[in-house]
Amino acid sequence: MNDTPINFEVVSRHIRESKIRSIGTASIREIKKLINGIENETGEKFIRMEMGVPGLPPAEIGVQAEIEALKRGVAAIYPDIEGAPVLKKEASRFAKLFLDIDVDEANCIPTVGSMQGGFAAFLTLSKLNKERDTSLFIDPGFPVHRQQQIVLGLKYQSFDIYEYRGEKLRDKLESYFSTGKIHSVLYSNPNNPSWICFTEKELKIIGELATKYNVVIIEDLAYFGMDFRKDYGHPGQPPYQPTVAKYTDNYLLLVSSSKAFSYAGQRIGLMLVSNKLFNMVSDDLLRYYSTNIFGRALIYGTVYALSAGTAHSTQFAMAALLKAANDGTYNFVDVVKEYGEKAKIMKKMFLDNGFRIVYDKDENAPIADGFYFTISYPGFSGEKLLEELLYYGISAIALSITGSERLEGLRACVSLVQRSQFPDLEVRLKKFSENHPVVS
Repeated sequence: MNDTPINFEVVSRHIRESKIRSIGTASIREIKKLINGIENETGEKFIRMEMGVPGLPPAEIGVQAEIEALKRGVAAIYPDIEGAPVLKKEASRFAKLFLDIDVDEANCIPTVGSMQGGFAAFLTLSKLNKERDTSLFIDPGFPVHRQQQIVLGLKYQSFDIYEYRGEKLRDKLESYFSTGKIHSVLYSNPNNPSWICFTEKELKIIGELATKYNVVIIEDLAYFGMDFRKDYGHPGQPPYQPTVAKYTDNYLLLVSSSKAFSYAGQRIGLMLVSNKLFNMVSDDLLRYYSTNIFGRALIYGTVYALSAGTAHSTQFAMAALLKAANDGTYNFVDVVKEYGEKAKIMKKMFLDNGFRIVYDKDENAPIADGFYFTISYPGFSGEKLLEELLYYGISAIALSITGSERLEGLRACVSLVQRSQFPDLEVRLKKFSENHPVVS
């Protein structure tokens, strides 16, 4: 059907010339490049939902702190590999005030974005116990974490959480843990791409089994505080950001500045390592490191080998942001609530035009409105739906590249969609619905 909002021939030609074998299995960056080309030729602006990047200005507190640090000359000085003391202090305070957990300052390690933290965690944990050689992903998840495992040549297994919510999660996890091969588990909470949020019951199950089987939980908190059904923005006051750290000492938390503080471009994140895990002794580490203490191997072995430290000035930016949040002078959650408000409006537009939400519940509760949501359309696989929507000036990514078994679905990100584009989105969705009537 050539009656589409974006020129049919132009889109078709760009798809052919991209040499992408299947649009539905293309990476996020490949989709981005393809759409850039179509936009440049047609002059038509897409509803860009493929990239999970911030759509708000960077927090000014961080910008000013970084400028001041640069003026002091820190660019000429190597940062301490374990992190600037001021950042470690505020990170430890942040853990107490917003997660209600105690993490020693020494165990708060800055990284070049939380992606480097994940890379370092995978690499070090894979050396911790020679009998355990496999990571477990609770999917769907961020595709690059899978790519990190592949690049490192590490083993991993995965399962889709969709059918294993609540108490069903216990038997599923135990089926993997009981093999004795799993050294760590990774999930994000809130989740990229589905925006599911684990309930306290589920976190308790994960924590109890982690302790029982001595498995380390890597909890990716890239979207810290962004389950807007509760207000997690007040330091030292409940409710606190939910975390598995309340239920086990076997944890390593990844905290990002990218979304919660809109500071993605400066690549600054944190690993918060439990006091128990940081000081864990394993002689198996001596196969690769000069120490048998996990925390020292992580910092002076892996992180040092990866980057020789995290950019000096950005550490002062992150420290200032955390201090303002800790002191209660900056409510970062209030700032990012815009994402949830946009998601509520956009989801309704899709639902009104025949689309469905794929991951729609947290156990029995409706899913939150936030940074992402998942969509499907009757009669389409996710891969075919993604390609078809390009002709309507709408982009996303297929859930198939995230480890999801819901192959009919797409991930939509709200961050780069401006409210001024909502009328265009509504028109394009109506046209899509008209051109693809649902047979009841």
